[in-house]
Amino acid sequence: MEVLAALNLGDIAQTFSKLGMFPVFDLAYYIVSILYLKYEPGSVDVSRRSPVASWLCAMLYCFGSYILADVMLGSSPIDYFQYNSHILLASAVWYLIFYCPLNLFYKCVAFLPIKLVLVALKEVVRTRKIAAGVHHAHHAYHHGFFIMVIVGYVKGSGVALISNFEQLLRGVWRPETNEILNMSFPTKASLYGAILFTLQEAHWLPMSKSTLILVFTLFMATSKVVMTARHSHGSPFALIESWVCHLLFGSPLGGSEDDHHHHPPAAVPSSPLKTKEELSEGARKRKTKKAE
Repeated sequence: MEVLAALNLGDIAQTFSKLGMFPVFDLAYYIVSILYLKYEPGSVDVSRRSPVASWLCAMLYCFGSYILADVMLGSSPIDYFQYNSHILLASAVWYLIFYCPLNLFYKCVAFLPIKLVLVALKEVVRTRKIAAGVHHAHHAYHHGFFIMVIVGYVKGSGVALISNFEQLLRGVWRPETNEILNMSFPTKASLYGAILFTLQEAHWLPMSKSTLILVFTLFMATSKVVMTARHSHGSPFALIESWVCHLLFGSPLGGSEDDHHHHPPAAVPSSPLKTKEELSEGARKRKTKKAE
């Protein structure tokens, strides 16, 4: 406790929670979001064939969470597009990533040390969006705790929850990539973060909002930087989730599930055995015909 008092954690958290997101943090958010869009199969081809479709996809990657949250709360889905500076900044980033000569801008922001810094800054924005979503829902539905969790979750998940719609704009249909069925780490973390901020908003969590923002941001930034540096798509929650789901829902543990997926190939040799039997039977028939 003396160490925390010496560090003035409360003052640091308060100062951090008042930091403005525009333009530095928002710029990092737009760069990383559109960078991930360019990684998607066929996105470069779409940018050449239909720049309008590519721009719409980029806007969904940057503002999809606001659009979905506004629809859920009964507001206009294009309400966020009134902020011209944000739209122009995101559009400039989209143009530079897809159309900059010699791909210079893309190569710079995709350079791993720079990308790690941008990823960390993006998680600052994600945490603020979760907190803002919960706070907004709290004002609209004062005792709607589930609504607070859902809106905070949507705000933090970004375009992931409407990724299938975004894929349609690129002429792709992959329903197996549904984020609800295969939740990535940022989506899971957004859900857990929304629960924590809802508990704090309801005064059930003995922690100030500014401190929670600081702690959750440090956790998200550290996790994403490590995962990006290691090129990992795993989740720090995997082990805990595996045991909890096994105990509560009877889901197989990670090892059992892997074994289950390897069972079908083991049955493949049955086909060659059957073929040998058929060949032997054919040979017997030929011998019988010769004898006759």
